[in-house]
Amino acid sequence: MSDNFDTIKCPACQKEMKKIFIPSEGINVDICLDGCGGIYFDNREFKYFDEQHENIDEIIKAVEGKTFEKTDETLPRTCPVCGARMVKNFASVKKEVQIDECYACGGKFLDHGELSKIRAQYKTEEERTADSMKLLYDTVGIKLKALDAEREELARKRSPLKKLFDHLVGMDSKI
Repeated sequence: MSDNFDTIKCPACQKEMKKIFIPSEGINVDICLDGCGGIYFDNREFKYFDEQHENIDEIIKAVEGKTFEKTDETLPRTCPVCGARMVKNFASVKKEVQIDECYACGGKFLDHGELSKIRAQYKTEEERTADSMKLLYDTVGIKLKALDAEREELARKRSPLKKLFDHLVGMDSKI
């Protein structure tokens, strides 16, 4: 989905969000400047702002000096673009920051302050990916190794007749 040019209401406080143009990316980001300070990113926009080296000067200027109202982050939220119910997900494998995502259109909503927290987690996409791969290995890789060891143990315990049968049908190259 491309950049949304319609005025939208904040999923957290229902106030009208303001479009802030980001010249470096050529896109608009929706910020709730008169309410809770939340930020809505259309599909695929968030990736331009989630790392420390990426420019967020326009976002900082827009929220600078403003006081924002608190919202209940546990309440369900509706996507302001497509109307689908948003889902709460962690922004990274560190599970420190929870954001709202729309599975229908790909939009992401961050409560005030969450963008800074997310940017502080990793310096680069490479660090983020390495952390994700480590978690994948720690959960799936270790389980696969355990299953492989269990399979090997079961193979050692096969009867001579079963070994011969497996060899004859091509399931085992060793007798």
